[in-house]
Formats: sequence, structure tokens, C-alpha cells
Amino acid sequence: MQNYQFQFLEFVIEHQILKFGEFKLKSGRISPYFFNTGLFNSGKKLNFLAKSYAEAIVESNLAFDVMFGPAYKGIPLVASTAIALTKYHDLDKPFAFNRKEVKQHGEKGLIVGANLEGRVLILDDVITAGTAIREVSEIIGSTNASISGIAVALDRQERGLGELSAIQEIEKMLNTSVISIINLENIIAYLGSSNDSELLKYLDAVLEYKKLYGV
Repeated sequence: MQNYQFQFLEFVIEHQILKFGEFKLKSGRISPYFFNTGLFNSGKKLNFLAKSYAEAIVESNLAFDVMFGPAYKGIPLVASTAIALTKYHDLDKPFAFNRKEVKQHGEKGLIVGANLEGRVLILDDVITAGTAIREVSEIIGSTNASISGIAVALDRQERGLGELSAIQEIEKMLNTSVISIINLENIIAYLGSSNDSELLKYLDAVLEYKKLYGV
């Protein structure tokens, strides 16, 4: 596990963004952990999240020309990550995001920000069903740009309806790769190395969940 991943796990557990217990997911599965990116809801928290995205992106060595954030959650993600890439890595990249409805006045159009040209890196929080990513792929497909990769905060490494996870399905469909700040394996490693008895007691449940639904 990279240092930024360890620090990320410390941060999200401390701020109860990542919680352990019993949580019913949209799929109906009972998960022993829940990750709520909506709780990155202050300047300090968003700055930390953006810095973590920037670390994961740079660590991946992925080549890209512009970043794109799907409305609505992707908008603060892409803007703050652009700042973090410049501030911490001296990497100045343009960014854009979409509106939910086409604007009929002023500058009009669906896209706000930089032109979608060259290789596009999409930023999202988590990929569950992959609906937002499919919508974005259609938007990008209507331009001269192409998708070079997708960056998310968490890869649950969990099967969907078939044998593949939602992320693996997206990678296969778009012929691209998904970068994540952390994944289920990182969570398991963190719990296993913890000296906190309150955290350690959830390790078996997370391992069992992985055994049932992991990819």
C-alpha cells in the first residue's frame, strides 16, 4: 500500500466517511462497510480528497490532456483536483464538466470549461452501476476526444450481476483503465495491520463479504 493510500484510509475512518457495521446497499446486499463521499463537505476535507486524487493520478503514470467531471458530484472533484495537480505536482491540466440540461442562452451548450480534445481523464466518486460513466462516454464520443482513463475514490472490487465488477465492465466496454485512490484490498490490509481493537473486530466480516461478492 502506498503512503497516500494509508493516509487516505486514516482520514476517512477518522472523519467517519468510511464506516464499519451493517449497511444495506442499493443492490440489497448487506455490506460490513460503507463509504460516503458526500461527507467530504468542508474545505479541509475537499482539499485532502483532491490531493489524494492527484497522488493516485500521478502514481498511475496515465497520459491525458484534459479532465472531465460528470455532473453533479464530478464538478467539485475535477475543479479541486486540477488545483491539487498544479499545487503539489506542478501539473497544469485543463478541465471541463457537463450540465444536466443544455443551456439555451449566454454561452449555451452542454459542456462548461475547457474544450474536450485529445485524451480525457474522467473523475467520479465511486462506480456502482456505471450509469454516469456511460452517459459521459456518449458525450465524449460526440467530440474528437477519446477516454484515456477514469479515476475514482474507491473500487469496491465487487461483482455486479455477472462475474465482473461494475468497474471491470466499464473497463471492458470502454477499453480503458480505472484508477482508484483505494480499493477493498487496501481496506482489508489496513484493518489487518490495525492496533485498534474496534477496527479489528470488523476484519472477519469484510473478508467474508469479499469471499461472497469479491472479484
